[in-house]
Amino acid sequence: MNIWLVMVIGGLITFGMRFSLIYLFGKFEFPETMRKALHYVPPAVLSAIIFPELFIRNGAFDVSLTNTRLLAGGIAIITAWLSRNTLVTILVGMAALFLLKWLGL
Repeated sequence: MNIWLVMVIGGLITFGMRFSLIYLFGKFEFPETMRKALHYVPPAVLSAIIFPELFIRNGAFDVSLTNTRLLAGGIAIITAWLSRNTLVTILVGMAALFLLKWLGL
């Protein structure tokens, strides 16, 4: 029961924070500089999540050809550049990762 309570309260808090920002965003006029700066937040957050997974293996920086995550990430980057389709990029990247791990690289 405690886990459900924590999940519901956590969900309500998250919803409240997001809704309040959306509500306030429509009520106030933000400076153009702030709008431009907020444009770069999603790529920065995504990079902070993805890059450590690609470059750090076993607690050390690894850019060798045996780093399957880095190779699959490179394949995903090329796919994203060519296709401009998020779903295709994810599917190709995951398939490349599974294939590289299956091959034992």
